[in-house]
Amino acid sequence: MLKIKSVFKISCLTALFVILCYIEGKFNLFSPNSEPSKMSGRRILACDFEVFGIVQGVFFRKHTEETGRKLGVRGWCMNTKDGTVKGQMEGEEGPLNQMKEWLSKTGSPSSRIDKAVFSEPKVISDFTYENFSIKRVR
Repeated sequence: MLKIKSVFKISCLTALFVILCYIEGKFNLFSPNSEPSKMSGRRILACDFEVFGIVQGVFFRKHTEETGRKLGVRGWCMNTKDGTVKGQMEGEEGPLNQMKEWLSKTGSPSSRIDKAVFSEPKVISDFTYENFSIKRVR
């Protein structure tokens, strides 16, 4: 009888914990596809960027897309008429800073980066993009 009471108490406490977490917004019981930012309270930052140098015709956008996806950064990039690559990106502070470093110093193997300019990061409440992609001007 004592074991049954203990198990019942643990079950009740667990259920209470889950209910309180749900009420506090720590996780959503009804949506298995909840965004990690809402579940864990992580800060999502967003900023614009433009990269100058030899960045067109050297697979810069392709490598930018691959690097963004690898780091878990979301957004887009595109060629400009001025010969630069610009875009927007969003993610947690660490991966976003890694992406900034990559855009500033690494780039694609055949590129030459003269400079990269970034807007001031802004905190956003949720992701705007599903992944990192290349925008093509038509």
